[in-house]
Amino acid sequence: MNTTPRSNRYHIAIVGRRNVGKSSLINAIANQDISLVSSTPGTTTDPVYKAMELQPFGPVVLIDTAGIDDTGALGKERTKRSYAVLDKADLVVLVTEASDHDPPEPVIDDDEKRVIELARDRKLPLLVAVNKLDSPESRKALVKTSQTLSASLDKNTTVCAVSAKNRGGVDELIEAIKAVAEQASQNRSEVSIIGDLIEPGDTVILVCPIDEEAPKSRLILPQVQTIRDTLDHDALALVVQPARLRDALNNLKSPPALVVTDSQVFSEVAKVVPDEVPLTSFSILFARHRGDLDQLKAGIKAVDSLKPGDKVLIAEACTHHPIAEDIARVKIPRWLQQRVGNLQFDFCSGGGFPDDLSSYALIIHCGGCMVNRRQMLNRLRVARSAGVPITNYGLLISHIKGILPRAIQVFDLHEQQRATC
Repeated sequence: MNTTPRSNRYHIAIVGRRNVGKSSLINAIANQDISLVSSTPGTTTDPVYKAMELQPFGPVVLIDTAGIDDTGALGKERTKRSYAVLDKADLVVLVTEASDHDPPEPVIDDDEKRVIELARDRKLPLLVAVNKLDSPESRKALVKTSQTLSASLDKNTTVCAVSAKNRGGVDELIEAIKAVAEQASQNRSEVSIIGDLIEPGDTVILVCPIDEEAPKSRLILPQVQTIRDTLDHDALALVVQPARLRDALNNLKSPPALVVTDSQVFSEVAKVVPDEVPLTSFSILFARHRGDLDQLKAGIKAVDSLKPGDKVLIAEACTHHPIAEDIARVKIPRWLQQRVGNLQFDFCSGGGFPDDLSSYALIIHCGGCMVNRRQMLNRLRVARSAGVPITNYGLLISHIKGILPRAIQVFDLHEQQRATC
């Protein structure tokens, strides 16, 4: 439960108006006090993330949000962050409350209608939890009539009557969440990191530099996850530093099925690895695993049309203290300006991503190991809608170093094989 990265968890966003009981409901679902609860409107000001297990479904993250009806300048910023959570959500639980009617009816106002419309537009699964039904009788009455009470809801939308106060109906809500999550997972096409590119028994060499940017005593997340995916597919993972790559190749009785390298040492690795051995990078593997490799490959064309003075956005999904030779803030800008001339660079990191992309000639994104696939695909969608080309660190570096065709050849061959089958 504790070791699964947040980016690999199923994201469940809990949204609704102020004081409908979102935080109380999250506490009831998790069966522990996670979110601060108060009768004062606007207690939750920023999204709160709680990693947990929903057995037998697996690891999830619950996201508590500020009220979507918040007011004032600060309230609008809180609301903006709540809606931004939908960019990464795999499932939305809209929390509302019942009216005083007999039988009780769910109250769906304009703010909640906007959530429903956004979920529908983004093809997000949606559940409605009607809270504050603190008696079994009120919950039963709502369940019987919920499907006919609001024209705002699709007829297939599940409505759960709950009481976060005494956990009434919460177990049924959890079962509904698991059912929707299971169905969505079955319908979602998961893209392997490396497993579909190799066969059981293959040897894969992973070139992992231990430099200033490597976390102390650890490998970076894409390297760890690629090793695990290699082992999960019954292949052999041989992990080396660049200086030991030639020795590793010479010690093998037969060539490896694939060599995967850190993008920053692409050139030196390409000189050592024989031309007949497929070569790519961790960043390019994650370009496909987290996003849309075709769109990111297409974005490379914009590199060749950059002009002096153009504006480039470099986006990192993680947050870290930049070092002297930081890949995003130093190396990539230097390589591009050596190629093009003076350029303007903007940078964003973590969950931040500009609302307006219209001024950019190109977006260069990291591999995205710290965001989930839903969020990465949404960023690609936003770039596509704005008409701004977007590419990936690994694709960009291999293009600049003149080895892009080789770096993507393994994926092209894989697609050709799939088309033949």
